[in-house]
Amino acid sequence: MVVDDHPIWREGVARDLGERGLEVVATAPDAGAAVRIAPAVRPDVVLMDLNLGETSGVDAITGIVATLPQTRVLVLSASGEHADVLEALKAGATGYLVKSASVDELVDAVQRTAEGVPVFTPGLAGLVLGEYRRIAGDGPAVPALTDRETEVLRFVAKGLTAKQIGERLAVSHRTVESHVQNTLRKLQLHNRSQLVRYAIEQGLADD
Repeated sequence: MVVDDHPIWREGVARDLGERGLEVVATAPDAGAAVRIAPAVRPDVVLMDLNLGETSGVDAITGIVATLPQTRVLVLSASGEHADVLEALKAGATGYLVKSASVDELVDAVQRTAEGVPVFTPGLAGLVLGEYRRIAGDGPAVPALTDRETEVLRFVAKGLTAKQIGERLAVSHRTVESHVQNTLRKLQLHNRSQLVRYAIEQGLADD
């Protein structure tokens, strides 16, 4: 689903994605429409602008993630300001691209976002990692995870699916999902995107 207040840009992006084999199930011009339409079409990925005229893309992200925790939001914005990036991620976005990205980069980013991989315009990933580590250093203690839960979380942070993680650990994907759900419950998080961000702030995504 493509959300942007500029009709020509919105329809152009939707057309580009469609021509590359991605199914665009809906478009929306503002935050209110995006929040209303998303539950009806249940997109795997929402491509979200932040400046939606008189409405805010951050509000739309918050509303969509709250209603559809399995839907991932990839921001596509003209702004590369650090404050905008962090605000979008805190609202629940999975990744962030600036509009200077090429069509190939955009298609690749949408596909990786659908797989649960956090995608950022070069230069922004380091900002995000540093900020979340700073926040984590000031934050309260969190419940202890088991060694296996931490191991699974490392793979989740790298964007692997439950099936791929299961193959690496020689366990079933259902066992992996069980570890993921236990971790979500312990950390009081709601979805895989939030889990990835937690892993980033803890440094678990580092090679």
